[in-house]
Amino acid sequence: MTNISTLKKRWFRAISIALFPITVAPSLAEDKPNIVLIFADDLGYGDLSCYGATKLKTPNIDKLGAEGRRFTDAHSASAVCTPSRYAMMTGEYPHRKNLYKPVFLKTGLLIDTKQQTMASVMKDAGYATACIGKWHLGFGEKTPDWNGDLKPGPLELGFDYYFGVPVVNSHPPFVYVENHKVVGLLPDDPLEYGKTAKTKVIDEKMGIDQIGGGDAAHALYDDYSVGTTLTEKAVSWIKKQEKKPFFLWFSATNIHHPFTPHPRFKGTSECGIYGDFVHELDWIVGELVKTLEEQGVADNTMIIFTSDNGGMLNNTGQEALKMGHDANGDLLGFKFDAWEGGHRVPFIAHWPGKIAPGGVSDDVICNVDMIATFAALTGKSLKPGQGQDSVNVLPSLTGTGVKPIRDHLLLSAFRPNHLSVRKGKWMYISGLAGGGFNSPKEGSHGFGGPAAIKFSGRKNSNIVNGKLKKDIPPAQLYDLEKDPNQTTNVYNTHPEVVKELSAILETYQSEKKPKKK
Repeated sequence: MTNISTLKKRWFRAISIALFPITVAPSLAEDKPNIVLIFADDLGYGDLSCYGATKLKTPNIDKLGAEGRRFTDAHSASAVCTPSRYAMMTGEYPHRKNLYKPVFLKTGLLIDTKQQTMASVMKDAGYATACIGKWHLGFGEKTPDWNGDLKPGPLELGFDYYFGVPVVNSHPPFVYVENHKVVGLLPDDPLEYGKTAKTKVIDEKMGIDQIGGGDAAHALYDDYSVGTTLTEKAVSWIKKQEKKPFFLWFSATNIHHPFTPHPRFKGTSECGIYGDFVHELDWIVGELVKTLEEQGVADNTMIIFTSDNGGMLNNTGQEALKMGHDANGDLLGFKFDAWEGGHRVPFIAHWPGKIAPGGVSDDVICNVDMIATFAALTGKSLKPGQGQDSVNVLPSLTGTGVKPIRDHLLLSAFRPNHLSVRKGKWMYISGLAGGGFNSPKEGSHGFGGPAAIKFSGRKNSNIVNGKLKKDIPPAQLYDLEKDPNQTTNVYNTHPEVVKELSAILETYQSEKKPKKK
């Protein structure tokens, strides 16, 4: 229940906002704001109507953008799911961990429990903390014990509560994990490597180790209900928060394949089940916002909405493209790529009274910046050597910053030889093509590279007829101010920029140990 003192504070705050320009200090609120970080999966730059999509509608997400600040040059630190999550959690570029690809069934926890994370920063600041949704950062010291305690895991990194999908929703074990345990697992029916997992949908066989058994646990997992289940858990958790400010990382499985929207969303878009799955994501966002409003905490909650990487050109994405929906808008490339389509993502910040409505920003920001930003928001300091690649972008979120908010940004792709540097208007890519999936076979899971660029109708000066030209420069340089779609590699005409950006990249590649702050 809201007391009189709190009501007075809100009244004075409302009067101040009405009479004076919005200003923001490092510790922003008399009452610490709640933070809800909504992290979509494989949602591309062009997958929302507020970012230009026309074959689907995202009214709930659009409303956040209209009432808050929408970013047009925001990025994931990696174009791949696991490294992107690592960067956001730790504030550290994933190449420092030699992390470029997703992890699967037999990987232990990737983050050292001694590291500060965005969750531990919030917990140290007095917040209740929860992660609900896709984890994909490993469990256990060396390998997960799926039939025992999945420790260490999210709880050892600063979360008070975890519920969600442990790996990636298109791969086994197809179970839910709550805190340290697989949900519904029976002692006489254990999970076993080598057995085929039971699920209603396995759309692509990847040659990944199978883990089956555990029929009782698998029975609780229905691909078509995952979004609903995670939303219900998040709503329930929010409703229980009364004594402390709270931090919720909602890590959606939408819109990672398999595309399994709940039946009530099927047929609601004009681009097949791809768009239907985005519609379900928009519903999820609406449910979370509605809960915050019903609990009376919406005005003191910062909501950040973004994605772990760009959209993927899998089978369903190809069908959507044929129907007129391009996951990454007019950007070059797709998930896994060093090109913009791999890592430029939607990013919306919403906070009534602190973030003015209707803002659109072209500041270069990144998900690696979350830990430094949350630390600044709560008045906490990062320890020496922690969050070393993270920049406090709070001034950008609130529209009070001076450009540029960061000097440069390091970005990684699926292939280690495609580390890239963004500085100002320039983008330097150390390898040829995109550095992501590279199969020329349309319809295959690994479809990507020059052939996929041809399929999508994009143009690039290094590519002709779906293949790399001969005698092209050894790396790539793009002027994103003049050429945001990366049609022309200007490596040969700007040697001084190549020299500057390649030197920055070399400082990262030559480091044996993380820098100390």
